Amino acid sequence: MTVLVNVIVTLGMLYVVPAGLRLIDPDRLLRTARLWPLAAAPGALCLWLPRGTPATALASLYAAACLVLAARAPVRRLRVRPLDPPTIAAATALVSPAVAATALVAERAGYRLFGFDLDILALTVPHFHFAGFTAALVAGLVCRTLAGRAGTDRLARGAAYSVPAGTLLVLLGYFVDDWAELLGAVVLTGGMWAVALLTWQEIRPATGDRTTRILLATSAVVLVATMLLALWWAVGEATGIPHPTLTWMAATHGLGNALGFALCALLAWRRLASDARTTGPRTAPDRTSTSTPAHTTARTTADRLETSP
Repeated sequence: MTVLVNVIVTLGMLYVVPAGLRLIDPDRLLRTARLWPLAAAPGALCLWLPRGTPATALASLYAAACLVLAARAPVRRLRVRPLDPPTIAAATALVSPAVAATALVAERAGYRLFGFDLDILALTVPHFHFAGFTAALVAGLVCRTLAGRAGTDRLARGAAYSVPAGTLLVLLGYFVDDWAELLGAVVLTGGMWAVALLTWQEIRPATGDRTTRILLATSAVVLVATMLLALWWAVGEATGIPHPTLTWMAATHGLGNALGFALCALLAWRRLASDARTTGPRTAPDRTSTSTPAHTTARTTADRLETSP
């Protein structure tokens, strides 16, 4: 399990986070995104070292970079007035790597932070790179793209709220009990299934590029399956019914989320943003239409997830 988790975390550190930062705000966060692999390299390296002082020192360097990134969330909040769902999703994404990095430092030091087993701390790292960072980011992108559209706006806003809320509840569940964690899993699963549904029904058909449609479809289908596994595991932990082991979850839920959902979704949204840039400036999309091509809103969405004052 250790090797597989390390591969997933390395992907999250070196590609997922910088790619996501470009989608949150390619203007203000472009420099951060470009430099992020350098900041993340010590964190990725420490995964492959035995626990001890060198690994802890490298993890601490990565944690420092993540804390600086998390500090951008309140700063960016001051630049926007409405605390709308995409803004909350963006803030969740910016803060999540810091949670992951804190767990990483403790695990590399062999310290049972808050009494958690080292295996749980190790799994917290990929969880908050993907369920925390990527899931919140994609939910925000979907919500921004479908804002104001009849029949989808309410579901999109609910997803953008429930993904950050579910992530927070899962984190709080670590400190309370398995039932609290189950509640978080239910909320998070509901939000991610809404993201999958909207991606499949609204975002994918509005995209003219075949490769982008395949990436969006893959991310949506995989997301349904991986979150079902997460819900099964949480129910089993709370009730005692038979459920997958952590090793099996890492090989299915973890790998599926990393490659099938996160990687495919980020590649698709970057293609949408790139298409919008190459086709020139866009006028404001028709918020009442359900047939507006996805790439017509991708430029606005990708350039700045938050609403300007």
